[in-house]
Amino acid sequence: MLLKLNVNGQQIEVEAAEGMPLLWVLRDKLKLTGTKYGCGVASCGACTVHVDGVPVRSCVMSPQNLADAEITTIEGLSSRPGRAVQQAWAEHNVVQCGYCQSGQIMSAAGLLAANSSPDVSEIETHMSGNVCRCATYQRIRSAVARAAEILKEESQ
Repeated sequence: MLLKLNVNGQQIEVEAAEGMPLLWVLRDKLKLTGTKYGCGVASCGACTVHVDGVPVRSCVMSPQNLADAEITTIEGLSSRPGRAVQQAWAEHNVVQCGYCQSGQIMSAAGLLAANSSPDVSEIETHMSGNVCRCATYQRIRSAVARAAEILKEESQ
């Protein structure tokens, strides 16, 4: 089936099997491999992308009804919150193995786009759906808080 999608600001037409989840369209058909497969049941967050600015799990999302949606992957993340998160990730040396990090970053950027000054509880709640096998949770929380600081500094 032919899908018409807006991915990272580009209109794309791609052939995909009916029922193929968005994750596999992105990875296998469009070669956007920054989005990772983790669990296949929307439990780990490794496959997180933004659809119309909202973090979603692409492993269970059907791309068939997304023709009018804006899909953003880690490769296309260039929003103010996205850049702040990426800067904070580097400052806090968050990455260990790195497998979950694109999903973590996409979730964090989604949080900051909706709430540019979350408190610790809001960060923990929002990020709780992302699993890190290396257990860098403290660095992740610190980096999200730092990204919020960066956004605040830029606004002044």
